[in-house]
Amino acid sequence: MSEQLIVTNPATGETLAKVTIDSPESIETKLKAGYEAFKTFTKSSAYERAQLLNRWAELIIEDQENLAKIMTEENGKPLAESRGEVLYAASYLTWFAEEAKRLYGRTIPANSTNKRLLVTRQGVGLVAAITPWNFPAAMMTRKAGPALAAGCTFIVKPAEDTPLTMIRLVELAHKAGIPTDVVQIVNGRGVDIGPLFTSSPYVRKITFTGSTPVGKLLIQQSAETVKGVSMELGGHAPFIICEDADIDYVVTQAIASKFRNAGQTCVCANRFLVHEAVIDEFSEKFAQAAKALKVGNGLEEGVEVGPVINKKGFDKIVAQIEDAKAKGATLLAGGTTHFDDEKGFYFVNPTVLGNVTLDMKIMQEETFGPVAPITPFKSDEEAIEIANSTPFGLAAYFFTDNYKRGIYFQENLDFGILGWNDGLPSTAQAPFGGMKESGIGSEGGTEGIEPYLQTKYLSIAGL
Repeated sequence: MSEQLIVTNPATGETLAKVTIDSPESIETKLKAGYEAFKTFTKSSAYERAQLLNRWAELIIEDQENLAKIMTEENGKPLAESRGEVLYAASYLTWFAEEAKRLYGRTIPANSTNKRLLVTRQGVGLVAAITPWNFPAAMMTRKAGPALAAGCTFIVKPAEDTPLTMIRLVELAHKAGIPTDVVQIVNGRGVDIGPLFTSSPYVRKITFTGSTPVGKLLIQQSAETVKGVSMELGGHAPFIICEDADIDYVVTQAIASKFRNAGQTCVCANRFLVHEAVIDEFSEKFAQAAKALKVGNGLEEGVEVGPVINKKGFDKIVAQIEDAKAKGATLLAGGTTHFDDEKGFYFVNPTVLGNVTLDMKIMQEETFGPVAPITPFKSDEEAIEIANSTPFGLAAYFFTDNYKRGIYFQENLDFGILGWNDGLPSTAQAPFGGMKESGIGSEGGTEGIEPYLQTKYLSIAGL
């Protein structure tokens, strides 16, 4: 009997489904099929590919409620968030449907009258994607959209915790008319499938969203066959609040940024740096707002914070809280948990920590959970120094109504995504990517299709 992945509801521990793990032989067959399909799919017109992407997006939107339910059951996020993610996922397909029509080449003035110089762009080939559990729909379409728009074929391995959303998305892709060998799915463990992707002569590009250590390994493994790589990796986002900021507004943005998906996003606020003049006001109001959030099963009415995805994530969060408390941090909200190892569910109540110092683990490591550490700063220069003191550079947020200060932060923060008075800046039409150890390349925007293209230069002589 084939080995299976057991998919469970992280809010209850109940088994949702058993998904067959693809054998190495099955994966090899699919990779070859994707490679062969590229030879014909890349010849399709940009308008044909755009039509397919738009139809896929339409079917996803029509299936919104079903997809959202599947996502909440296997991921744990509140149903309202899942509904939002379905629309967000569809937006990448409609955006790149239009970008398919913008794959311009150019002519170059020749150095002699008997020559003509042309530059064209074409798809790289078969793209292999590895996607995370926290945004199982959007992280797939953010990769598949530009790949298909460029004329590439696409094979994806979803996270072991959340394969069901992906299975449904691929079904809808085929229903939209995208050939079965053009968009494929394989299920299994990343440690097994990753090396098959990176070593395969059929795969020309790897795109990955996940942890920095795994991303580094995939980069190393891809070097042997000189594959292109796109890496959207870990973050450690600072959330800077200046003395002139509108604190009531900041609190709403902080709650949305920090506690969305129970803090389990790579761009959520991870370090709250607050000017000493407003730290007491912000801390009190933010803590009260965090206490008011409803925690529970994402399918229940009114729930705003769902479970932590698994025990590994839960243990890391708890360890960071305990380390901070041991080093002098004070609990302003939360700090409590609800879990059952036997049933397999784990909840961390929204937690706010005061008196946080830079030597605490939570200020050095990505948390990936609903915990907000608050630390003071005295000057803009100090805030910048603290914010940049990390190997990561994905997202950063700053709140000020002073335009000179805002430009200073924009120019000096070493992060790929910045939110100025905006805790939720991500959108399909803008580039999403980090600096330093947070990744390679950008997804979304006009930049998002570039990693899926290669340049071909033609010189015509003897004219």
